[in-house]
Amino acid sequence: MKQHTKHILQFIVTAFAVTLFFSCQDNYSEIQKLSYSKRFPVGEAENMFLVYTDSGKVKSTLRSPYNKDFSNQQFPFMEFPNGIILEFFDEQNNKSVVTSDYAILYSDTRLVDLQGNVVLTTHDGNVLEAPQLYWDQDKEWIFTEGKFKWSNEYGVLLQGTNGIDFNRDLTIIDAHEIYDSTIPIDEKDK
Repeated sequence: MKQHTKHILQFIVTAFAVTLFFSCQDNYSEIQKLSYSKRFPVGEAENMFLVYTDSGKVKSTLRSPYNKDFSNQQFPFMEFPNGIILEFFDEQNNKSVVTSDYAILYSDTRLVDLQGNVVLTTHDGNVLEAPQLYWDQDKEWIFTEGKFKWSNEYGVLLQGTNGIDFNRDLTIIDAHEIYDSTIPIDEKDK
């Protein structure tokens, strides 16, 4: 009888341990679900207007109807889901403007990803259009890896499919693959 009671007691302890193990496992998966962090912004702003100055001079301005600040993420960024208008000013205070339907500014790398109907217009009449454009703020370098259309006030037109990169003033340009170009020739140059 003593042997029989010992087996029953072992069975009860084993059943209790197995039940406890499976219930802990289930709770652990629930805790994992709770700790899964979704991307929630730390702040939001409407009708945003930022001014960037250096030594008392305005270098650029940024306007956006709506902004989400994700500086609480491991790779912090600011999202502009309704587009932006960026204005850049050179040393002579000439203004160039960039517009896009959507933008992300990555805080750590200072890279801006502009998407959707991106148009860059410089103070001297250069216009660059692309579906997506990147701007490296530190190097003041702009590039795209997709299609683009570039024109200027003299009627020069370049179109490509494989990207272009250039400095902020569009004075240094490297078009990777051009499929169409137009360069007007004056009658006296013929």
